[in-house]
Amino acid sequence: MKREILINAVPRETRIAILEDEKLVELLVDRPDNRRMVGDIYLGRVDAVLPGIQAAFVDIGTEKSAFLHASDLVRETAEEAEDEEDDEEQTDEPVEKKNGNGSNGSSRRAKAPLIQEALKRGQEILVQVSKEPISTKGPRVTAQISLAGRFLVYIPDSSKVGVSRKIGSSAERARLKEQVQAILPDKSGGVIVRTVSEDVTPEMLERELKSLMSQWKKIKRKMHFQKAPSLVNRESGLTRGLVRDIFSDKVDSLTVDSKQVYNEIVAYLKDIAPDL
Repeated sequence: MKREILINAVPRETRIAILEDEKLVELLVDRPDNRRMVGDIYLGRVDAVLPGIQAAFVDIGTEKSAFLHASDLVRETAEEAEDEEDDEEQTDEPVEKKNGNGSNGSSRRAKAPLIQEALKRGQEILVQVSKEPISTKGPRVTAQISLAGRFLVYIPDSSKVGVSRKIGSSAERARLKEQVQAILPDKSGGVIVRTVSEDVTPEMLERELKSLMSQWKKIKRKMHFQKAPSLVNRESGLTRGLVRDIFSDKVDSLTVDSKQVYNEIVAYLKDIAPDL
């Protein structure tokens, strides 16, 4: 199958088309005055707690308060995080990072706490946007923060290592899992190994993991100097995020009609994937 990415950039809009065998399969549009929020991390303040629906509304500084369900307070497994991070990805049953707590993660998600016991009005909470606002509804957020890189997704509040099942070789999945477990410090979080990690070197995995963990430390430091509600960390723009998540040696071509965007992509690829 021939796969192509076309990027058309003008001052107030960027259009991205993904083609498979010369047929359009996805069209994405990015505008500076209407940018995507998914992935953005906010220091929010609880506006209201609603035990009847086991949810809370959180003020993150947007026009409409964000919706937080009780299930999004609970630490998830690496498998669930990968499902949410990329609907097309599937992971092996995650293996717990050995941390001496004796838990084997027998259930995919712990039982959700009662929202009225976990949160109170006026409480500050770090949240990440998981769904865009729609019509009269504000964005949906989660307290389960995840930071995506090209090869890995780092989940600070987890203890699992999962590997995408879209990596066809079971030996390669086992290799990647062992390598990540070897470089992941005890009690430092969980990791998803993404599909594009196939055949990457341990050095590349370790470099990205260190970068993601460093990013998380900066986020934690920053939130201590900010007042809720405020934006703590902005997700990569649409173009950079697409290059990070989709562009690989399985893409036949990427065509850009803007020299500025081209230079940005080249510089970004030199940093995250010099082989491309």
